[in-house]
Amino acid sequence: MSSPDILSRSDKQNLTFLRKGLVTWYAAHGRMLPWRHDRASLYHRISVEVLLQRTRAETVSGFYESFYRRFPDWQSIAEAPVEEIADIIRPIGLYNRRSVSLKALATYAHSSGGTFPATYEELLKIPAVGQYVANAILMFEHNRPAPLLDVNMVRVIERFIRPRKMADIRYDPWLQKAAGWLVRHVPLTSNWAILDFAAKVCKLPLPACDICPVRQRCSFFRGLRAASKQQRPRLSVSPHGS
Repeated sequence: MSSPDILSRSDKQNLTFLRKGLVTWYAAHGRMLPWRHDRASLYHRISVEVLLQRTRAETVSGFYESFYRRFPDWQSIAEAPVEEIADIIRPIGLYNRRSVSLKALATYAHSSGGTFPATYEELLKIPAVGQYVANAILMFEHNRPAPLLDVNMVRVIERFIRPRKMADIRYDPWLQKAAGWLVRHVPLTSNWAILDFAAKVCKLPLPACDICPVRQRCSFFRGLRAASKQQRPRLSVSPHGS
């Protein structure tokens, strides 16, 4: 007996509407980031995800050229002292943890000829590979429709549909399914569109609903409108019309 689908029919319809709207929006408003250029290799696109975690894309973009001049491939990171890596990435923060992760990931990649396993379970056995980096590898190297699920994508999904139930985004089954459905078609473009939309429109602390192309079906926007109507002052009318 098969288990019931955790996504409702309405969830799927709304997520499909969201994806189509944001992919169209991205074509006109997406960010031109160096790791998205056609010249970016698999090495660039995977390794930069370690730098991007909990860091603004614009910060990494300004740091990108100098970092990859020093570390042009997996081997250069694998053979560098972790202290040197930490010193070079210090400007973007979290440098101690990131340097250890980068070196561990690069050491594996260099020893495997720059290739990674094609299953999520095998990827999680690699040092420094968690859910986010595993999904990045599945998408970039193996063309799988995997979501780059971080707090920014979560914010868009939760505002548009509804909040998750579990605190840790890695373990909320509904959120995981929703993110997967959201990027199931054109995954690369869908992921980048959602992340850019979160950065430019669906921002913290409040989204720019006035320029949002999908607001008519957004639960957060509907809530704002409902609250606004309730707060409008009622005109008092005299029983004598005066």
